[in-house]
Amino acid sequence: MPRADARRNRELLLAAARDVFADQGTDAPLDVVARRAGVGNATMYRHFPTRRDLLVAVYAGEVAALTAEGRDLLTEDPPADALFSWLRTFIAHVATKTDLARAIPECERSALFDDWHTAMHETTSALLARAQKAGEVCPDLKATDLLTLANGIALAAEDAAAEDAPQTDRLLRLVRQGTTP
Repeated sequence: MPRADARRNRELLLAAARDVFADQGTDAPLDVVARRAGVGNATMYRHFPTRRDLLVAVYAGEVAALTAEGRDLLTEDPPADALFSWLRTFIAHVATKTDLARAIPECERSALFDDWHTAMHETTSALLARAQKAGEVCPDLKATDLLTLANGIALAAEDAAAEDAPQTDRLLRLVRQGTTP
């Protein structure tokens, strides 16, 4: 188990990297990440020997936060509201994290992406099953259908990442209307 200061430095680096990559892109200098975290370059490279290691850790954290939010929604009522709240969050994730995901070298992406896609699919499936059991969405609807539609909205809507996103909200409302029995 890493020491408390090592765990804290790792978390500081991840938080700084999320901010720097969001502000400056995934090609931002890594010493900017270290400076923003308040640690030296050597500390950063001890935790993340390569840019790829840092990118993977940041994106893995984003996916973990996304799926944790979905798990939290499993207790929210009504179930269809929880499902579509999750889809709205998923759309914002796709709209804002695609560059981060694509920055991971392609030759190393497939196994990681399989795990991440499985986690997102399982989260969607659990929320969908709950909404279907409550009779709030069509019984023949599949999680892959919803994720495909949500992905399309994220790619098509100019405002998909915005907190107040009229086009995204309208498109998601149309999906909801089309999936309600």
